[in-house]
Amino acid sequence: MQRKHKNIWALRDVSLHISAGEIFALLGPNGAGKTTLVRILTTLLRPDSGHARVAGWDVVTNPARVRAATGLAGQYSTVDGMLTGFENLYLIAKLRGMDRRTARRTASELLERFRLTDAGGRVTNTYSGGMRRRLDLAGSLVGSPPLVILDEPTTGLDPKSRLDAWDAVSELAAGGTTILLTTQYLEEADRLADRITVIDHGKVVAAGTSDELKAAAGSRLIIMVAEDHQMPTAIRAAVSASGNSPVVDHRDRRVEMVVTDGRSALTRALSVLEDEGVEALEVGLRRATLDDVFLGLTTARPRPAVTR
Repeated sequence: MQRKHKNIWALRDVSLHISAGEIFALLGPNGAGKTTLVRILTTLLRPDSGHARVAGWDVVTNPARVRAATGLAGQYSTVDGMLTGFENLYLIAKLRGMDRRTARRTASELLERFRLTDAGGRVTNTYSGGMRRRLDLAGSLVGSPPLVILDEPTTGLDPKSRLDAWDAVSELAAGGTTILLTTQYLEEADRLADRITVIDHGKVVAAGTSDELKAAAGSRLIIMVAEDHQMPTAIRAAVSASGNSPVVDHRDRRVEMVVTDGRSALTRALSVLEDEGVEALEVGLRRATLDDVFLGLTTARPRPAVTR
């Protein structure tokens, strides 16, 4: 699938498959193409080439079917602050084509599901950020769509509200809902997602489970010494571990580098330190984090050439 915006590739040769019932996270920096993909999947944009299907329906030829099969919670809260929580959900249900009785029952059930029953009669301007986000998520479930798209759902939330939103997302998945999650919070993807795809400059640059992505990024060999004059030995020890150039922090007297054969690399580094009589403050291996994966894949990548 491809999409160009003002002669810049917003999406280029993107191919994804999201299985029913999974949480699928899409990671990428600002401008990577995440929101463009969401707009295509929700029928707000058309791809320039390729195709996309949601619940078996083509987004171009069957947009009404796609919209009926999709719930969306965007980056910012869309609830009406002058309406109560119940009224917000009732309005969405009516817009989904439900009769009054069904709309009332649906609104009440969703308020209970998201622990908002006690606040259902209050105008949402009085809600906390976490409560508003839970109401957004509840609104995305009106009509029981098989796919819910969460486009950076915890942007701007405080840590407590973010945890509340994560709990709500986990509950959705436990109930069998398929979730596409776009986010810039790596901890969010690490905690919630069954599979992760990293997109940058409109292209998929990596895909897999969190553990698979971390394993592919290798381990980090860390050496810290007590004295400035020991730094050259620490650097030589790190280079001997893999032959690559390490990241050197002279202020903290710390050397760090990526290694693919963790234990063997550690043994080689320790051998150099021992031969030169340097007793380091710290020598060890750290498993790559999702932050390491993300930065390694998306930092300083050149933008693709523009075609006209």
